[in-house]
Amino acid sequence: MRSEKSSPEASHGSPPASEGTSPDRQRRRGSLLSAVLGASLVLIAIGAVVVSGSFNRKATVKLVGQDQPVNVSARTPGDISAHNSPTLARNPVRPSNLAVSSRIDTPFYSCGLHVSTDAGKSWTQTPIPAPAGEEAKCFAPDVAFSADGTMYLAFATLAGRGNVPNAIWLSTSKDQGKTLSTPRKVSGPFAFQVRLAADPVKPKRLYMTWLQASGTGVLKFPNTGNPIQAARSDDGGATWQPPVQVSGEARQRVVAPAPVVARDGSLYVSFLDMGQDRLDYEGEHQGRGGPPYPGPHKLVVSRSQDKGATWAESEPGDRLNPIQRFIVFLAVAPSIAVDREGRVYTAFHSKNEDDPADVYVWTLEPGASGWSSPTRVNDTKAGDGTSQYLPKLAVAPDGRLDVLYYDRRADPENVENAVSLQSSFDHGKTFTRSVRLSSQPSDSRIGFGAKEGLPDLGSRLALISGDRAALGLWTDTRAGTPATQKQDLAEAAVAVSNPARLSSPAKGALRYGGVILGIVGLVLLGLALRGRGPGSPEPA
Repeated sequence: MRSEKSSPEASHGSPPASEGTSPDRQRRRGSLLSAVLGASLVLIAIGAVVVSGSFNRKATVKLVGQDQPVNVSARTPGDISAHNSPTLARNPVRPSNLAVSSRIDTPFYSCGLHVSTDAGKSWTQTPIPAPAGEEAKCFAPDVAFSADGTMYLAFATLAGRGNVPNAIWLSTSKDQGKTLSTPRKVSGPFAFQVRLAADPVKPKRLYMTWLQASGTGVLKFPNTGNPIQAARSDDGGATWQPPVQVSGEARQRVVAPAPVVARDGSLYVSFLDMGQDRLDYEGEHQGRGGPPYPGPHKLVVSRSQDKGATWAESEPGDRLNPIQRFIVFLAVAPSIAVDREGRVYTAFHSKNEDDPADVYVWTLEPGASGWSSPTRVNDTKAGDGTSQYLPKLAVAPDGRLDVLYYDRRADPENVENAVSLQSSFDHGKTFTRSVRLSSQPSDSRIGFGAKEGLPDLGSRLALISGDRAALGLWTDTRAGTPATQKQDLAEAAVAVSNPARLSSPAKGALRYGGVILGIVGLVLLGLALRGRGPGSPEPA
């Protein structure tokens, strides 16, 4: 018999029934595709959560409790002292230890110092010793804590019927502000607008700034060319280096210096250049209210990187429009702050064609050669006809920037002051919605100079900021009348919830990792969908 051989087609043409077409393999492949699809969606979701979590979008700022008075006289109706211009300082060694200084204008020129050992829940007043041989007229105090917890209080003494500044003095406290040392003399006559700044790293290094006049007239400086000066102490105020001029020679009308020291030792001083404003500087308004000076002022920041020996100026705001007339001796001050990375902020107000006053912040990034364009802080509608003004800046250790300011948005007549706070979590580019700190409005017409139409609420507000909270202080007139001119200091706290408390490099790394997870998830998703294309089995 003839033997038959199998053809290739017969032996290899059709796959065995056990390969690729069995129901078991289809189920296994479907399960694998389902797993890949699920994993890809999970990775995409995780990546999205990580990326979104690296931003501060969920941060909130809320009022805690209710505002309350600070100065002891606020609870005494018969005491009509006018407290204003607060400075609030925190002891870095004992953070619950706070100190507040205040200027008192009426009924007598004086100074106030209140201290707290429970983070501002309660306050006690500390007597300020009078320097020997001086009239008992303390004025315009400023307070600061050094890195080792020593408290310093600077102030001026006044002399004669004209109440001219006669000398600058410095007292210290080693017991959390409960008692003060005998004052030491720092400088001589005609020193106005004295401010104090402590180096945050070197405990014994202090700086003091002031406007050094050559003489005074009635509510005016009779001569131009009165410079801003700064002096340094390296031994806790026991001795001082000779003062150095901060403002440039070409600036003939400068006022309101405000100093701050960065962690690298750089000293910054912000001040106003009044330009050609003789109306206020030389008192041509004769102490009477009316339209503000129509020309521009400039916001100037001067920096020294050699402990105050030499200075370099910049102009964050070269065209600020004054919002009111003022007494030049009591000029309101711009605010300045610096964060731990060396980023510098400054803030002030300006009138524009839409509103009588808005608050603006400028930012100088570390290593940058110029300031950012100004950011309008107040979240009011442009053209609403109300004023937001006199900002105070503070930076939390985690980099959050807080701004406190007077706010009249609730009064169509633009008279009653509230106090608002807004925060920035992106270095001054954008700000949260405003939080109102004051429970009752204050009449902006109550204060020294009110009878002449130039009421004075002081030269600044006060603010300290921590990672989880901020505490603000302001001049409050709810207990005063135009006749009494009583002013008090009020305080309120806000709580800050910020889930993303990471440094900028950490945030960047987290954001990058989230993007990578998302990309891996998208790749897996593409492979899974490709495996489920036409002709592919459906997953079981």
